[in-house]
Amino acid sequence: MRILSVVKQVPDSNAAVKVQADGHGIDANGLKLVLDPFDEFGVELAIQLREKRSDVTEVVAMILGPDKASEALRVALAMGADSGIHINDESFQSQNELFAAHVLAEAIKKQEQPFDLIVCGKYNIDLDSGAVGPALAEFLGWPHVGAVQGLEIADDGKHFTARRRIEGAEEVIEGDLPVLLTIEKGLVEPRYPSLPNIMKAKKKPVSVITGSDLSISQDLKNATEMLSISPPPPKPDCKFIEGEPEEMAKELVRLLREEAKVV
Repeated sequence: MRILSVVKQVPDSNAAVKVQADGHGIDANGLKLVLDPFDEFGVELAIQLREKRSDVTEVVAMILGPDKASEALRVALAMGADSGIHINDESFQSQNELFAAHVLAEAIKKQEQPFDLIVCGKYNIDLDSGAVGPALAEFLGWPHVGAVQGLEIADDGKHFTARRRIEGAEEVIEGDLPVLLTIEKGLVEPRYPSLPNIMKAKKKPVSVITGSDLSISQDLKNATEMLSISPPPPKPDCKFIEGEPEEMAKELVRLLREEAKVV
């Protein structure tokens, strides 16, 4: 069984993100970039399956992005992935997740050995749409289960049972491999790469795929358009109420009724 973990490099959730002056993107200058936290769940799940099952022969991490994206790919390798694939071409750079899924699908189809399981994060914290996983499954013609929080693979390595939460209940899905799963927080706890594993990751094989290696339809690149990005509105000044408790309570009710207009 070969497992593919699709990952992405995104801005650190603790970083101060600035919007470009034209409102069409974020200012990446000096911005700390990391492996997407939800993709870490997919990497960890793949590694744990390899550790538990003798039939898992390889865990491969794949990333689409510029040169700098190799840093996030090396984190996945340091966590325990066996090898990496870096899809790196200027013509592939786009904020359109459908186009990204198309490029990923074409790269996967080019692999000499097929995959039995593909795992992705439920969504990426930069664009927050969750479109890559389902779209990738569609381009590959694979079944897809989203927001998975429980997984068992049969001893024969041909069938799976996935669990996910729905409103007021838990949904159980059974099916056959191959399948693409998007992983929800809580299924596994990602490990922290140790220093020895970080050093070993530098020697693990990474193949690079460029535009000349794939037949990509650029039509999808403009299938969706990001109109603008804007920072959240500034928080209003905090108003303090002073006085005796009874007076403060009356003043609070007045403010809620006359200014906030919520009562």
